[in-house]
Amino acid sequence: MDQMGIHYNIWIVLLSFALAATAAYSTLNLTSQVYRSTGKVRRLWLLSGACVLGSGIWAMHFLGIMASRLPFEVSYHPGRAILSLLISILSCYITLWVAAESRQGIWRMMVSGLFLGVGISLMHYVGMSSMEMKATIHYDWLAQGLSVILALLSSYIGVLLFRKFKEFPSFGRWKLYSALFIGTAVTGMHYISIRASHFEFSSLNGSKPFLMETDVILLTGVSLVTVLMLGISGGAVFLDRHVLERMAYHDPLTELPNRHGLERYFKGDFFGGISGAVFFVDLDRFKSINDTLGHDIGDMLLQEVARRLRRSVSDKGKVFRLGGDEFLIALPECTVEAAQEAAEHILDEVKKSYSIQGNELYVTASVGISMSPEHGTDRSALMKAADTALYTSKDSGKNKFSVFDQEMNRHQLRRMSLEKDLRKALALSEFMVVYQPKWDSLMNVTVGLEALLRWRHPEHGIISPVEFIPIAEETGLIVPITNWMLYVVCSQNMHWHKEGVANVAVSINMSARMFEGGSLYEVVEEALTRSGLPPHFLELEITESIAMNNMEETVAQLTKLRKIGVRVSLDDFGTGFSSLGNLDEIPVNTLKIDQVFIRKSKMHSKKAIISNIIAIASNLNMEVVAEGVETTEQIELLQSLGCRVMQGYYYGRPMPVHELGQWFIENTAS
Repeated sequence: MDQMGIHYNIWIVLLSFALAATAAYSTLNLTSQVYRSTGKVRRLWLLSGACVLGSGIWAMHFLGIMASRLPFEVSYHPGRAILSLLISILSCYITLWVAAESRQGIWRMMVSGLFLGVGISLMHYVGMSSMEMKATIHYDWLAQGLSVILALLSSYIGVLLFRKFKEFPSFGRWKLYSALFIGTAVTGMHYISIRASHFEFSSLNGSKPFLMETDVILLTGVSLVTVLMLGISGGAVFLDRHVLERMAYHDPLTELPNRHGLERYFKGDFFGGISGAVFFVDLDRFKSINDTLGHDIGDMLLQEVARRLRRSVSDKGKVFRLGGDEFLIALPECTVEAAQEAAEHILDEVKKSYSIQGNELYVTASVGISMSPEHGTDRSALMKAADTALYTSKDSGKNKFSVFDQEMNRHQLRRMSLEKDLRKALALSEFMVVYQPKWDSLMNVTVGLEALLRWRHPEHGIISPVEFIPIAEETGLIVPITNWMLYVVCSQNMHWHKEGVANVAVSINMSARMFEGGSLYEVVEEALTRSGLPPHFLELEITESIAMNNMEETVAQLTKLRKIGVRVSLDDFGTGFSSLGNLDEIPVNTLKIDQVFIRKSKMHSKKAIISNIIAIASNLNMEVVAEGVETTEQIELLQSLGCRVMQGYYYGRPMPVHELGQWFIENTAS
């Protein structure tokens, strides 16, 4: 019997090391995608990386054995060879899964390196056991232990370096160092183990050394696995660059870059010129199109708007879709004057008619503009400034553009502060109700009161309803506030009845939000029941826009309330969008002439409108109330036109409860 070690060509050793290091580097490139993925996509990246690294380790092992020079014939057990491949892939998957967690503590890295080192060693010895030959392998266990320690230590260092380049898909020296350490773990363990192994064989088989004759199947398998490793790595890069990247950075509906694409654009391309402009573009009343015609039509409208925005910008900048009906446009080389011209062009393009599936649609946009570097030197600051300017455009009537300035910023900061405080105001009892009389100018008596909400802010004093009511509407806080106000007003009116102070109906302004849930009847009924107030002493004031929005549902809710005796008045009549053809269908007791007409009642046209409103109310058996009356000339005109009930500063300002009691006494005495 003879004993011998195995000798290697240095070039084959270097080639196998290069194969292992390349597989490791490819895996690290794939693993960088794991940190940016979740769910099934994350598991797919982990599996791809494990297949590339595991198959690379396996291919390197068998390439090293097949390149050996042995004096006897060797074949391989296919089951054990495949088992060694599966062990390699499984250990790599566990290694990457442990290392890719967000918390990369020293112990987690140690466990990850342990799995990789053990996997490399286990794959090696299972692979060695797959060799079928007329020889016996004798291991020097001290040397074998050294090879395993090398595998564990190199694997740990390689994995520990993950922290230096995680989430970094491009080339990096730390990634290269990590790949070299993993390559060292694989090849070092393999060649030290093989070098320290001795084969005992019979010299009768011949002593002439020759290249190991390998099963064609195994050679083919190694080749296929190597091709698979390269294929997975290349395919994953292609998938990432051309498919997943597009999915991650582009909006699927409009094919515009999305928020992720926006962030990447600002990091690399925007801040290069002397001045740049950022536009926030938001469509006006887009929700009504979605609600009336459906989301499919809405989506097609968004696609057409996106095409128009792209045409408007052309190659001067970039258009992004942020979500819903919000778009952002970045013009990296742009002055304030050029930005204003571009905004006017955008507004003109957007408001042109759209023909979508037989529907002729019209939509406008509001635009907010911020300039770099005046309003910010980073993406976040510029977007915040443009968003603030957009709010100004919305508040000033829509279909406009605004360029950010510091006054807008102060306004926005105050708005945010008021919104925060408004959420606590009800619980802190900061709201109060004031009452303005409705006066019968012929009988000289009070015939009603209008309840108005006021906010006593602990720092800013009395906040105007013009300022806080829109915030309450937008946030939905108007609903609990109105619920509270209904009970307070009903209870106060009942108290006046019992004390004999007043015996009139009190009206409360209703928000469109109160009609959305379909529970207005229950809320009103509860307030009446708890206070004990008869229903005909409560009047709900609605605007024309409320009446016409989802008219069928609104009319149904108001009709139900009218049946129990609650009164309804139509406020600000003549300034909204109601159709006279629908007016008789709305269950209304009273029309209120808006103060806009009263203030300009000297104009012949306004006088004619007032006269017609009074005539319409008379013909429909409705009462009429004139708002904003301040002079005797206005009173005389209204009386001559047939209006007797008036409301305004001439008869009384909005007063808190304690002042109103004295007002009742004085006016009753007169």
